[in-house]
Amino acid sequence: MDERAALALLERHLDPVGDDAAIVDDLVITTDMLHERTDFPAGTTRYTAGWRSVGASLSDVAAMGASATAAVAAYAAPEFDADDLEAFVDGANDVCDAVNAAYVGGDLDTHQEFTVATTAVGETTAPVLRRGATPGDVVCVTGSLGRSAAALDHFDADNIERANELFRFEPRVRAGRELADVATAMMDSSDGLARSLHQLAEASDCGFAIEGASIPVASALEDALSETGATDAEILERAISFGEDFELVCTIPESAVEAAREAIDTELTVVGAVVDAGKGITLDGAKLADRGYTHGG
Repeated sequence: MDERAALALLERHLDPVGDDAAIVDDLVITTDMLHERTDFPAGTTRYTAGWRSVGASLSDVAAMGASATAAVAAYAAPEFDADDLEAFVDGANDVCDAVNAAYVGGDLDTHQEFTVATTAVGETTAPVLRRGATPGDVVCVTGSLGRSAAALDHFDADNIERANELFRFEPRVRAGRELADVATAMMDSSDGLARSLHQLAEASDCGFAIEGASIPVASALEDALSETGATDAEILERAISFGEDFELVCTIPESAVEAAREAIDTELTVVGAVVDAGKGITLDGAKLADRGYTHGG
């Protein structure tokens, strides 16, 4: 049973489910777990691990259109090293500072594999869910896609400093708060754009018509893959299916796009339109497969 099958099972026992975070009154709460084997390539510094693991949970808060309040982390490793611990906490503190949240501690334990479990909390009186997309809305993404894919290529090439730099993303909390005023549906792109669209479509009972030429691909990925002779189509495929970018994917009325662009602190790109569910999910007119990042298997 992979992650998606396990989540489908749990949906029969939990209500409500399906969004990036849970809402309890006006409190937003989310939790994540990352492992050295699957989430931290060789060469990942403990500073980057602290930043990235806490940032992943803060990204879920952003996807709900909430402000970020605080985060905690449970840190487990075969042994405790003072330099590693300090670097991890520095990274966790710095990513929280970047979104005006507080890192307030957590737990320590020994484990055969370096593992981090994080929880972030935030606040909102008007959360943005995944189930509000309406035909006629446009589909937008923040920033660019493929940054983490490029980081992995740099790890593989032993370009460790550049790889760690790319692995440290800024959670889109500020953008999420501004987009909350106009977004009809929203989530983060941690599983990749292609899979995110399928998840939004299922939640909102709609389809999407996406234009490949409009998708913003990270220059770091273009640079890394162009050196290998990859085609534009291959670069786009990696950008939309690799995942782990933690950008926001949202639907908004077309009339609100320009105001939204002026309000947020990063690029906002229209990549397509919301269509009727019967039209499915297409990329340049062809069916877009449900592919992306999946934990377990």
